[in-house]
Amino acid sequence: MHTGNADFLNFVLTLFKAMQKDNLGYVYRGRFTQEITDNILSLTENKLEKEEHSSKIKKRVYSILVECLQNITRHQDDAKNDLPDSNGLFVIQKQEDKYFITTGNMVMNDNIDYIKNLIETINSLEKEELKSYYKMVLEDGSLSAKGGAGLGLIDMARKSGNKLLYQFRPVKDDSSFFYLHTIPSLEGLEGNFENKEESLNNIISIHNTLNAENILLVSNGPFNQESLMVLLGSLEGQMTGTISHKKKVFYIVVEMLQNIVKHGYAPESKMLGIPGIFILGSHKGFYTITTGNYVDKSKSDELKEKLEKVNSLTQDELDNYFNKCLFDFEIDSSKKAGLGIIDLRIKSGNPISYTFSDVSDECTFFSLQTVITTE
Repeated sequence: MHTGNADFLNFVLTLFKAMQKDNLGYVYRGRFTQEITDNILSLTENKLEKEEHSSKIKKRVYSILVECLQNITRHQDDAKNDLPDSNGLFVIQKQEDKYFITTGNMVMNDNIDYIKNLIETINSLEKEELKSYYKMVLEDGSLSAKGGAGLGLIDMARKSGNKLLYQFRPVKDDSSFFYLHTIPSLEGLEGNFENKEESLNNIISIHNTLNAENILLVSNGPFNQESLMVLLGSLEGQMTGTISHKKKVFYIVVEMLQNIVKHGYAPESKMLGIPGIFILGSHKGFYTITTGNYVDKSKSDELKEKLEKVNSLTQDELDNYFNKCLFDFEIDSSKKAGLGIIDLRIKSGNPISYTFSDVSDECTFFSLQTVITTE
């Protein structure tokens, strides 16, 4: 049973599985301001602190990350703002014992040969040769206005210890989208890795879907109170509209993320949080806020009834129903979930969309979406 955009909500599970498979932790598609770049760095730093014990690895990944984000910022003003691909792309993932950092931005086709030749030259050089090449380019200064971009690519290769992988996807007759896939080598793991092309191709496929669905940000769990707070901090610079409107959107985001943390189901007890996915989209005057997570199958019927109930009520009836539930409140976690759902419906002013997809005998995957005007 579902309401609203069923195709998209069913896609949420597909996206969640794809991100779990490739361990994509965070995907951002949009304009890169200094504030957003700082927030991405904070999110990644938090992730590295939780996952890595080696300060050397943390420093190496973080250093390359800074260079990758600067590379997007340098190029984004060349983009044509009327195209979905005018937005830059940032993805970080970890597969087993290695990290992958992927960035993307529009480039003019006139610049493709230059970029290709530069990357192929960089990839042909050994460690000491790269160091000399970097000094030569720095002293020569022949890369003109985009000199920083050339130096940045050389520096990424130097710091990563691996070849740079790239693709160009045609967008229009005069422009293409440039994907750059960087693999920071960890201690004792320098060299080429298998399946890196497949990894990039999977990201390109996901990026095409994000463009089609006007998705700005995707965050893949596990979610806990600490990771929730870091994610919320990264959202503040990405919302438009009046202060009161931003507060409303922020409140709804908090409620939906809290819903994952408090009522989600973790199939494995050793997990650091609740597995789930958070998606923020924006299109034609509306924000779409979508979450997906596992829930205990024994509780799904009760949850469906609550959603059907709140969707059937008028605004006045919702207010009365909220007050009734609030004053009838007992120490009961299911009623807490009910209050949150009522409040989402009241604050958004629109019906709540949802789907349930069975995944095992114990749990089902629950996708939830609210829509809010951006004015």
